[in-house]
Order: sequence, then structure tokens, then C-alpha cells
Amino acid sequence: VAEITGNGGTASTALGDVAEAKYGDEAVASALAAHGRLDLLVNAAGVITRSDAEGTTDAEWHRIMSTNVDGLFRCSRAALPALRATGGGAIVNISSTNGLVGAAGLVAYCASKGAVTNLTRAMALDHAAEGIRINAVCPGAVDTNMLYSERDDSLEEVRSMNLGGIPEGRIPSGDEIAHVVSFLADDRSRHLNGANLSVDGGYTAS
Repeated sequence: VAEITGNGGTASTALGDVAEAKYGDEAVASALAAHGRLDLLVNAAGVITRSDAEGTTDAEWHRIMSTNVDGLFRCSRAALPALRATGGGAIVNISSTNGLVGAAGLVAYCASKGAVTNLTRAMALDHAAEGIRINAVCPGAVDTNMLYSERDDSLEEVRSMNLGGIPEGRIPSGDEIAHVVSFLADDRSRHLNGANLSVDGGYTAS
């Protein structure tokens, strides 16, 4: 917020837990109260657990789904009337390459991102005629805290393991993913709808 306002913009926050049922409605109401309209929703909240099916508890499964799927759905549902009222807009979901292809030891995370991938397509079809575009960004490994979370390996070991599957041979920064989100958010991508864009250095091309 400080960075935005420091550069002449306006910004506000709506603190809360996206996994809570009321958060989506409250966040949209807060944005409308502060700014008067809504043109864009970016669903970026996400959590991960590293386990196979037998090692995933009900609590872990629920934690992943309630944040990665339920929270995203509720925020999107809450945003639709406000986007419609402005004559259209965009929703950008942060999915993952694990929503396009499977990965060992990530059963709950893969399931949640697979849901996001197809939810993006279905909602795009439902709301295209209203001028609301709904797309998803599907990053591979990104140099953020999530890449290194819930692991016993060193940072260099994690980087080495992930680099082996990326034809481009490097792990991008979060800013590189943000550039794609920015593209999907504005009129440069006005004919893109229902897309799940892989941003993975060629990982899913093989």
C-alpha cells in the first residue's frame, strides 16, 4: 500500500483469511467503499502441502481446498456483480503447472490447482457475454517462499531439483509472473478468455 500511494496511486486493504466463508463478500464491499468500483480481481492466495494421498490428513486436504479453491470461488462470485456493474472487467486466477500436469508428492495441491484450471474455463464461458474475462496464469517453479516451504532440502538443493525440469534453465522471479498478470488484466489481452497460460520456461511443453 505504501509503495502504491508513494507513487501517486490510491490503495486500501481488506485484511482477512480467504478461507473464511465471509471474506470474499467483505473484501469486495471494502474495495467498493474505498474506490467506488471494481474492474479487476486477482485471486493470488495459495497454500501447499507436500504429501501423497496416504500421507494427507483430512485437515491438510481441507486447508488446501478451502484456500486454493473455495476462497477463490467465493471471491470470484462476490466480484461478479461489481464487475458487471462497471460494464465488464477481468478476473485473473493464479493456478499452477500442477493444475495442468501431475507431480509426485503434491496430491492435494495438484487437485486444488486442477480445480482452478477448469473453474477458470467454466466461468469464462458463463460470463464472456457480460464483458467479463476470466483467465489463469499457471506458473511453474518461481523464486518465492512457497518453492522452499515444507522441505528438508537446502535452498540450493531445491533450486537444483527444479532447474532440471525447466528447458530454459532458470527459475523466474515473482515479478515475471506479475507482468503476465498485468497483461491479462488490461485491454492488451481483450480477446483472451478462458485461457490457462503456462509461464514455466517450457516445462509443460515436453
